[in-house]
Amino acid sequence: MDAYDAIITKRDTRSYLPDPVEPELLDRVLRAARMAGSAKNAQPTRIVAVTDPDTRARLADCGDFTSWIGSPPVVLVLTCPVETGRLFDLGRMAQNIMVAAHDAGLATCPVTFQHQDRLREVLGLAADVEGPHAITLGHPGPPPEANPLRAPRIALEELVHRERW
Repeated sequence: MDAYDAIITKRDTRSYLPDPVEPELLDRVLRAARMAGSAKNAQPTRIVAVTDPDTRARLADCGDFTSWIGSPPVVLVLTCPVETGRLFDLGRMAQNIMVAAHDAGLATCPVTFQHQDRLREVLGLAADVEGPHAITLGHPGPPPEANPLRAPRIALEELVHRERW
């Protein structure tokens, strides 16, 4: 699969098989995450790879819309320093993870954690580190019934303003 195809065919999923992710596939995805650029090449982002079922279940209490994240076999929590972290750097890392996983035949979904105090307790994060986002990862499960929230992408002409608004 070339990069363009990986980008345009990737879809978020919350349906996973219980099978573990093979270590070599997980390492491949993590190596892709490692190669994400960062502002001034500071590389402040870190990942907590969570595979323990009890810890994954506890992560469900760390966000407002995260009740389902105990089911994927891997949750990659993206962290950065509170004071100097840049969310754009986390986004670049997240996209690398999701595209590389899709290329490897794995499913992913981005997650937001709104309750950093709970997340720090679950993962043992230092007070000066936050984990605002995660990517769930695993082998895709059966596709869900029709998704009423899925909408077609807006037209390119609606998305892009050329030269000026």
